[in-house]
Amino acid sequence: MLKSGFYITAELKIINPDKIDETLKFLNTLCEQTMQESGCTLFQLHQCLDEPTKLLLWERYDTENDYHSHFEQLHTKSYLALNLTEIVQYFKSNIVISP
Repeated sequence: MLKSGFYITAELKIINPDKIDETLKFLNTLCEQTMQESGCTLFQLHQCLDEPTKLLLWERYDTENDYHSHFEQLHTKSYLALNLTEIVQYFKSNIVISP
């Protein structure tokens, strides 16, 4: 079980409802590529069942620097240039462990 690290939960919105399938295809590729990055141990996409344009992205990096490095990667920049999604909100979090 992963205990420490830098966690992000991001809510995304697909900008064009006519491009849901296309967007999910590109995001799936981004997830696969991001999981190959040093320091990334979770990059998982979820789609809301009631609102197919609403997505959640769960991310875990070893350090905050690994997270920031993600945005310097060519695959991340290429995805963002497509302008398929927008960030609605995001949360940085830590795991809370009960005794």
